[in-house]
Amino acid sequence: MESVLLELRHLVSMLVAVLLGFAIGYERKLRYKEAGIRTHTIVCAGSALMMLVSKYGFGGEDADASRVAAQIVAGVGFLGAGIIVYRKHEVHGLTTAAGVWATAGVGMAAGAGLYLIAAGATVILIGVQCLFHIKCKFFQTKKYFQVKICFVSDGDANDTIKELFQTDRFYRLVIERKGGEAVYHATLNTDQEYSSQRLGEIMARYSFIRSIERCDEA
Repeated sequence: MESVLLELRHLVSMLVAVLLGFAIGYERKLRYKEAGIRTHTIVCAGSALMMLVSKYGFGGEDADASRVAAQIVAGVGFLGAGIIVYRKHEVHGLTTAAGVWATAGVGMAAGAGLYLIAAGATVILIGVQCLFHIKCKFFQTKKYFQVKICFVSDGDANDTIKELFQTDRFYRLVIERKGGEAVYHATLNTDQEYSSQRLGEIMARYSFIRSIERCDEA
């Protein structure tokens, strides 16, 4: 009877881990991230289960649970690596992967019976995610946009283009000679988002600009 009650207590630890993992995953789901409710819940519950088995399945409470705990940290690291992708010169999924890794820690705390720490860590994780998503320049990374432009280099044309798009250099620059004119094909990185109307106004005002292409993400 005593062993049954002990296992029921362990089951409570699992349920706590499930609830906390669900809470973290729900916040991620609201932001349409790569890993949502199911991933965070399973990671949290799985970490708690492995902690319980390690601590109580091999010799009782005196067993060394630190060995399995260390393996959980390493194992979840590989899982997080599968979430991170590099696309269009930007890293995506890094924060979500870190969240999954931290969620494993919450599950480990719940499995070890540290319910207050597990609950507190969950509140902190969700709070930090919400805080950093506030529309504040201090918390936001500057976003850059690419513009492909073709223009005739005539006098101060280069400086005018850089001033218009608030950039200091050209990327992927190709220069060709056509009928005595130096035609520049260049890519610009700018932190200003230009509408099609604004680009049309620029084309109409500056005759030395042949074409402008805004490189929107697919």
